[in-house]
Amino acid sequence: MAVDYVLEDLMGKLGEFGKYQFLQFFLQVLSALTAGMHMLSLVTVSAVPEHRCFIDGLDNSSLALGPWNVSALEHAIPTKANGELESCLMYDPSSVGGNETTIACVDYVYDTTYYKTSRTIDWNFVCDRRWMGAIVQTVFMLGVFTGAVTLGGLADKIGRKTVFCWSALFQLIIGVGVAFIPEYFSFMVARYLLGIVGSAGAYICGFVLTMELVGPTKRTVCGITFQAVFAGGIMLVAGWGALIHDRQLLQVIYGLHGCLFLGHWWLLDESPRWLWMQGRAAEAVDIVAKGLRINGSGIAVDKDYFVQKAKQQAAVEEKASAGLSDLFRTPNLRMKTLNVCLCWFANSIVYYGLSLSAGKLYGNPYLILFIMGLVEFPSYITIVFVLDRLGRRSITSTLMLSGGLCCIIAAFIAQGSTTSTAVVMAGKLLIAGSFAVIYNYSAELFPTVVRNSAMGLGSMCARLSGALTPLITLLDSFDPKIPAVLFGVVALASGFWVMFLPETMNQPMPESIEDGENFGKGDTWFSQCAGRKKRQNSIYPDDPEQMVPLKNIESK
Repeated sequence: MAVDYVLEDLMGKLGEFGKYQFLQFFLQVLSALTAGMHMLSLVTVSAVPEHRCFIDGLDNSSLALGPWNVSALEHAIPTKANGELESCLMYDPSSVGGNETTIACVDYVYDTTYYKTSRTIDWNFVCDRRWMGAIVQTVFMLGVFTGAVTLGGLADKIGRKTVFCWSALFQLIIGVGVAFIPEYFSFMVARYLLGIVGSAGAYICGFVLTMELVGPTKRTVCGITFQAVFAGGIMLVAGWGALIHDRQLLQVIYGLHGCLFLGHWWLLDESPRWLWMQGRAAEAVDIVAKGLRINGSGIAVDKDYFVQKAKQQAAVEEKASAGLSDLFRTPNLRMKTLNVCLCWFANSIVYYGLSLSAGKLYGNPYLILFIMGLVEFPSYITIVFVLDRLGRRSITSTLMLSGGLCCIIAAFIAQGSTTSTAVVMAGKLLIAGSFAVIYNYSAELFPTVVRNSAMGLGSMCARLSGALTPLITLLDSFDPKIPAVLFGVVALASGFWVMFLPETMNQPMPESIEDGENFGKGDTWFSQCAGRKKRQNSIYPDDPEQMVPLKNIESK
């Protein structure tokens, strides 16, 4: 398959990571910042403050500065075992004869220590209406779920840049407009659409554009940087929330970050790999030539030669449009797809499961949210140094198995204790690293013609588990340990199955469906340890003109 060698030769002329790749990467990685921001924006915009029942004769406003004076209210509101006031119950004022029966709150008083306004305060999404607030986040995740599948496949057909730029534009419009929606169901629809374009369309396409542009030795650093910038988006949610206490203005500020993408229509380039695989070799060569000029390498590109080579290959190969279904047509590719889907699903469910098992963390909620984003950085820094030494498979499996164990251990430790918090933070470090690696791993496992579809499918599985997590936690009504143990078991099962995936470290990226099917056959963690099967250095074992790694091409 000489065309693959020619493509790698063309891409190899750009080098691993020059000035051109840096400029394009900067444009692409901005999508991770807004994706992280929109993913957790409801934590501040729809924050749930401390609350209690409104007591006639004692309260004259639904907003009050906490903490509550328990001694002045305990005759009207029952207390919990820890001495705090009940949030959703009050004594029935009509009861007589010392019969202190409790009833549900009619109206509420909200603590304004940290939150002055929020959707929860506006719509009373607490107590028996709390599910209405939770369902909004679930709907957002379902939007990400939808976008991961539909926009991922669309990007493989019409181009990464096209989907990226249109998603970014709608992200700006919807992100600002949702702040002014006064009605619940319309708000849910807007959040659903924001999930499609805000945390799926631009983010996944941006990541794939990066993986298809930079050299093999730089994919790790660039991929991990995407995850770090996503965590930075979470920290930015906390920072803006601490500064702006009006929920409408706060949402507008979040949405206006979409202005960062307005210049992408002119500055961002399409993936040369995607153009090549679509038979648009001339455009691919033009972009590489532009990159060489910006890098100042002085290397000339023979456009006629590359275009002619592409035409020769097109004459002997029947071009077929590849899509999501092609991931399941052949046995090896199908098994890898199912394995990776479970891996995404498990990573997401453990990430949220550990957070839910942490119990209540007391203190400034903005500071806590900031630290929850910051704690991921040590994991990312470590991954950068070890991923290209230890490989994707072993690191992903080890981190998932360890994160699953942390999830199970946290279930059997008293919530709110120092030990519980330490276990949860350790688990978050581990699973954040695993989540980062699976992005790189997935991009390298699947061929170019369906890479965006595969990334979208994986992200879909992650968002599905993210949407299911709040529902699974309802099982704690039977036993508080059930949700966390269930999350941990899923992670352990996936971590073990990852051992059967092939290693992609220092391997050329597959281009066609045939390449994806041939890649990694017989390569498992067990066979490598037993020394029975050496990992193939080529995805074309019978081709005399094998595709070689980019670093070898550059040395010629």
